[in-house]
Amino acid sequence: MIHLENECLKAAISPSGAELRAVESKETGLHYMWSGDSTYWGRVSPVLFPIIGRLKKDQYELNGKTYKLPQHGFLRDVEFSVLEQESDKASFLFDSSDTFLDVYPYRFQAIIHYQLKGSSLSIGWEIRNEQGKTMHFSIGGHPAFNVPLTSGEKAEDYTLQFTPAEGEQVTQYELAQSLVREKQTLQTVDPLQVEASLFKNDALIYSNIDRVSLTSNQTGHGVDVELTGFPFVGIWSSYNGTMAPFVCIEPWYGIADTVDTTGKLVEKKGIQKLEKGAVFQADYTITFK
Repeated sequence: MIHLENECLKAAISPSGAELRAVESKETGLHYMWSGDSTYWGRVSPVLFPIIGRLKKDQYELNGKTYKLPQHGFLRDVEFSVLEQESDKASFLFDSSDTFLDVYPYRFQAIIHYQLKGSSLSIGWEIRNEQGKTMHFSIGGHPAFNVPLTSGEKAEDYTLQFTPAEGEQVTQYELAQSLVREKQTLQTVDPLQVEASLFKNDALIYSNIDRVSLTSNQTGHGVDVELTGFPFVGIWSSYNGTMAPFVCIEPWYGIADTVDTTGKLVEKKGIQKLEKGAVFQADYTITFK
């Protein structure tokens, strides 16, 4: 485990999946990240790549060949090497070489950056195309935050608030058997009280959102996730009659297959295209309140 610390926060990141595992406030002692209890969901903040969500029939077609990939891809399960480490920041590298060519026919490098800045954590991604052709991929975050954060509270004491991207139309999507379909376009995005019924039909998905805030109405504690420039965001909690004691706020460059998908990777909604030798970069910031 790699440990980071500054004047406000302590954080822990596992080289396995380059996954953020814990964030603690030094002032309040609050632990913001989900514990990874497999009773509900055994992960904390996996990086989703080279797909987000599920493919129709868990497969896609590329250059006339069919490949199989499970939900959210494989990067969350690989071992990263530590590329750089200082007291308040660290970077992790995975070089695919020939490892996954049977399921994803591209060679690439993935670099994940973490840096503490005051009461915030910046998370950055670099994807380097090492293939001699255009690369197609999606990448996303999946951080899970404890809800509630303090004893004596309940999930219903928390509110989700959304800041739409200026001048952009917000579209809300829904999932039907893990596939995406458009639900409605929104002129405004109203705050949502956290409650189990939100997640009865899986994740809530929106396009063109710049920020999502998750805040306790009792204490004011919570998180702000700044994701300006990301095409999509998912809001999810594990649901089995009741919701799990966490809420995920997921910044995505990509989305699950649509119900009417052709199955061709190059035509997939939200797919990113990276020319040979090029580098994709994106970052988002979590502020802990």
